[in-house]
Amino acid sequence: MRTLRIAAAVEAASLVALLANLLTTHTPAIASLVGPLHGTAYLVTIAAAWPAPGTRWLAVIPGVGGLLALRRLKGGHQAA
Repeated sequence: MRTLRIAAAVEAASLVALLANLLTTHTPAIASLVGPLHGTAYLVTIAAAWPAPGTRWLAVIPGVGGLLALRRLKGGHQAA
């Protein structure tokens, strides 16, 4: 769960950085540094959440999937 927590935080933060760069200066150097970091964090998030039941398909959602999977694992999911 520690790996998932770190990967989800990096994924979300890197997405925010990419979007902020896109909306402001659109610096290619930032995109080329943060883009692969975001992609790697996304893949690690999916791999870390895959063994846990009920979190597989949440982790596939780009950007916030890891955070949603963590919420489900911590018991924050309310059944409807």
